[in-house]
Amino acid sequence: MTEKPKVNKNGNNNYFKYILIVLIVVIAAYFVFNYFNDKKENNFKVKNNEELLNNVKEPQFVKQGELEFLKKDSKVISKIDIEIADNEAKTIQGMMYRKSMEENRGMLFIFPKAEEHSFWMKNTLISLDILFVDANKKIIKIHKKATPLSTKSLPSGAPTLYVVEVIAGYTDKFGINEGDMINFTRQ
Repeated sequence: MTEKPKVNKNGNNNYFKYILIVLIVVIAAYFVFNYFNDKKENNFKVKNNEELLNNVKEPQFVKQGELEFLKKDSKVISKIDIEIADNEAKTIQGMMYRKSMEENRGMLFIFPKAEEHSFWMKNTLISLDILFVDANKKIIKIHKKATPLSTKSLPSGAPTLYVVEVIAGYTDKFGINEGDMINFTRQ
C-alpha cells in the first residue's frame, strides 16, 4: 500500500509569508529610493539657485516716483520711493533677483485694466509684503511675508489695478491694513 504524501498545512502559509516579505522589501526600497532621489533633486535645485544667484546681475533700484500709504481719513501712515512696473516686461521682471531692498523702497505695478491678478515669488530672493489695490487706490488684499523662490499663487481675490511690493514686515511695522489707501506720484 502506498502512503499518501503528507500535505504541509503550513506550506501555503509559508508561500504567502515569502510573498509578503518580498512585497514589503519592494515597497521599502521604493520609498528609500524616492527619499534619496528627492533629496538629490532638492540639492540640485539649491545648487541651481546658488548658480543662478552667482550668474545673474542684481537689478539696481531706480527711483521713478513716491508712494504714500494713507488711512481712510487721508492721514499719511508712511512714504516710500518706488520703481514703477507699467508694462509687460517690467511686470514679469518685478523684484526678481534682488538680494536686498531698503525699507523705504518698493515697487508699484500698474496694470492696463482692473481685473483679478495673482503673483508668485519665483526667482524672488527676498521675502515681500504684497499689497493688491483696487482702481480707487484702496488696499483690498495683503499677502504678508511671501516666501522667497516660491511658485505658490498669491491671488488678489478681487479686481485690482495696482500692486505694491515692499520688504516683508513693512505692513506690520507701520500698521498698514486692508482698507487703507495709497497715493503715488511719478517723477
